[in-house]
Amino acid sequence: FMKIEDCGFLKNSVIGFGDLWDGNEVISEVGIEKTLNKDGLRYRLNRTKDEADAVGTMYDLPGFTVNLPVIGETYLGPPKVESIWEAIGFTATSNNEARQQEKLKAIAKAREAKTGVKGGAGAEIRKAWLDKYGYPRLVGSGGIFYADQLSTDKEPMGGFNMGKSGQIWPVPDVVKAGNYGGAKGWGMKKKGPTVDGLPKAKN
Repeated sequence: FMKIEDCGFLKNSVIGFGDLWDGNEVISEVGIEKTLNKDGLRYRLNRTKDEADAVGTMYDLPGFTVNLPVIGETYLGPPKVESIWEAIGFTATSNNEARQQEKLKAIAKAREAKTGVKGGAGAEIRKAWLDKYGYPRLVGSGGIFYADQLSTDKEPMGGFNMGKSGQIWPVPDVVKAGNYGGAKGWGMKKKGPTVDGLPKAKN
């Protein structure tokens, strides 16, 4: 419906619908999902097409494809999930292997960057942040990046990676490793002079 909103009058005007949105995947959820799937990332907790095809339909129940008026080719049948619990959302997750790798890359990028956000101060303010807060705060100064700690993680993500955390309820081992004395909890501070593992800032 949006596509015909300008009725073509603004075509090739730089501000027409096609000028602004053609080739931009964010114009639709389907476009976003396909773009994320190319990198192995899930969209809205749904398995990627390859992951869904690998697991097959729920309980191997049959499904079929029909060609409906207006809508076009449509699949009718059970979803491609491992169980009914995933189908209704209880065990559905976006935290697959590809997403976990992206979190690890983001942590490393924040820690190793030498230039601040938008070209601002970076490595040169590292000592000031450590002296004031006890941990680097900004990207470029060995800064922290929040990587959510989930029970589906294969290794501890550590949240803000500040060496601080705790728990109230019983949690899986991989989450425990991300808090208290774990590798990404207070135990992080035992490994070196700074919580991020980088060399101690010098005067």
